[in-house]
Amino acid sequence: MSKNTIESTGLFSAIRHLIETSKHNVAVSVNAEMTLLYWNIGKRINDEIGEQSRAESYGKQIVATLWRQLTNEYGASFSEKNLRRMMQFAEVFQDEKIVVSLIRQLSWTHIIALIPIENPLKRDFYIEMCKMDKWSVRTLRGRLDSLMFERTAISKKPEETIINEIEALRNEEKLSPDLVFKDPYFLDFLGLKNNYSEKDIEGAILAELQEFIIELGGDFAFMARQKRITIDNDDYYIDLLFYHRRLKCLVVIELKIGKFTAADKGQVELYLRWLEKYEKVEGENPPIGLILCTHKNEEHVELMQLDKSNIRVADYLTALPDKKLLEDKLHQSIEKAKNRLSQNASYNKEQEN
Repeated sequence: MSKNTIESTGLFSAIRHLIETSKHNVAVSVNAEMTLLYWNIGKRINDEIGEQSRAESYGKQIVATLWRQLTNEYGASFSEKNLRRMMQFAEVFQDEKIVVSLIRQLSWTHIIALIPIENPLKRDFYIEMCKMDKWSVRTLRGRLDSLMFERTAISKKPEETIINEIEALRNEEKLSPDLVFKDPYFLDFLGLKNNYSEKDIEGAILAELQEFIIELGGDFAFMARQKRITIDNDDYYIDLLFYHRRLKCLVVIELKIGKFTAADKGQVELYLRWLEKYEKVEGENPPIGLILCTHKNEEHVELMQLDKSNIRVADYLTALPDKKLLEDKLHQSIEKAKNRLSQNASYNKEQEN
């Protein structure tokens, strides 16, 4: 290849990069401008309907007339369904400054997936996680369908804690373990049948490592399987060892078939202390343990105060249950957790008095 050809190839690559970057920037700019337009349209319609002291039928009449006029002139983007989405968009996000910030990173199709969420804290959780991990619309919908918020530890915390954690993520890009770890974990993609062993689970996870990391969360990096550690001339083996990039710590994952027991806590606590002494490097946070089992025994978890040991326990499901049943179970679990926190706070207050 001649020198001129090499130089020409380099020049072509550089110009191609400029063109692709410019096209991307134009697409982002157009998306932001169109989304802001949709918000302004929705707000204008809502204001018009709100100013009228007439029956609800008046609002329906306005929308019915308007969408026909707009569709005739500007096409299907202004159908009745889309106009109502714009109205809902403006109703859910009433502050224009928030909207302007939102549309810099999320597309209109992202917003369509987010606006039906009624709980503001739940909606904010998905917005910030979506921005942080740059989820595609397909990924966002998958997270919504899998009830990610309800499964994440933060959902079981007091409202004030949830607000503070989301604010820290939004303003400081600070991610806490409560925003990372979930319960239960869905391991249906492993294809495990009845009578499987812990080794079977490990093998299946390694075979489907990409799917497992997606379920764990995008910042997990696999480091080792059956990592050997030696304490007092005795060998121990950590099932799976990961590193979490944003939490800046090692994560031990122990797989258990059956119920969580007190002995499981002692075993993982030993692993964590060893890793903290021999493997933790400068700038890292203390390691975290995650015990995955088929039944976590709520009272055991509560009495052993696992948070103080940096250990988390979660169920794993090898087959997906009915979504409605799972949703009901998760909501009950959230309420129970919040009631326990409230009772503990009341007890501590009485003790102080």
